[in-house]
Amino acid sequence: MKYKIALAKTDEGYSVSVPGLPGCWSQGATEAEALENAKDAIMSYLAVAHEILQGTEIREIDIAG
Repeated sequence: MKYKIALAKTDEGYSVSVPGLPGCWSQGATEAEALENAKDAIMSYLAVAHEILQGTEIREIDIAG
C-alpha cells in the first residue's frame, strides 16, 4: 500500500505528515530516518484505526462521476 507524504526540511531535520491520515505526523534527524519513522507512524495509525472500527460495517463508495 502506498501513501502520499509531505516531507519538509526543518532546523532539527525533517518533518513528515500524511495528508490522507489526519494527525499522522513524524520526524527524523535525516531524510532517511524521517521516512522510516513515517512508515512506523502510518502502521501505528492504521492499527489504531482498525481497532476502533472493529464491530462496525465497513463499505466502499465510488465518488467518480
